[in-house]
Amino acid sequence: MVLATEYYGTNYYGSQWQAGVPTIQSEIEKALRGLTGETIRVAMASRTDAGVHARGQVVSFRTSSVLPREAFVSGLNHYLPKDIAVKSAHIMEDSFDVRRAAASRQYRYSILNIRTRSPLREAFAYRVAGTLDADTMNQACRALVGEHDFASFASGVGGEEKSTVRRVYQAEVTRKGELVVLDMVANAFVRHQVRSTAGCLVSVGLGRMSLDEFRSIIEAKQPGLAGPTLPACGLCLVRVNYPHPFEEENSDEDL
Repeated sequence: MVLATEYYGTNYYGSQWQAGVPTIQSEIEKALRGLTGETIRVAMASRTDAGVHARGQVVSFRTSSVLPREAFVSGLNHYLPKDIAVKSAHIMEDSFDVRRAAASRQYRYSILNIRTRSPLREAFAYRVAGTLDADTMNQACRALVGEHDFASFASGVGGEEKSTVRRVYQAEVTRKGELVVLDMVANAFVRHQVRSTAGCLVSVGLGRMSLDEFRSIIEAKQPGLAGPTLPACGLCLVRVNYPHPFEEENSDEDL
């Protein structure tokens, strides 16, 4: 079974299970136990850190339940807290691997470009008071596209990260009124890659970093060189792309 899910990540210590703290995985597994009576371990298409939101996280699991898939949607939403929702459920073959089958992941980092604080909007965006040059930020993004070693944008290198080489299919910055948005699509991301990239691009947008300096950070391949790593509140997993129909149900609408 595969679920398309959405969550507000502020109250959770990330997507993956951790002992003694609330996570997205632990809440979904708890809801599955309430609905089916089974102890089920779920897998997720993309790992999100503490405080990161998702509109298109994909979750898979195996169950012996004979409930129709529509019942999984309504039933799980009954058991889940209000900041996690199942949008749809789909029956897949047992051989389906939710991570390896994914063609790409899209993340969005939202920057609220206003002088005074906005308590409501800052739940989903990082505020920058100085005026950002979104066109120059977008120009810098061109250097990100393609296959590169993104070690400079990674944190925690040497743990689970066996390689920091990733293929970026799309990287662009657009301004939508007071909102400056970074969209990145890649086969996968190193830890904190999007947030570190956003931090560098803010420096570019404020005129504190040149385009050449930005490119040199990519070329340096030096762990931790990029940054600052912007807060989790502005980051959202927009969608996970698959060669399957359920990918169409991952929304790409503005927050």
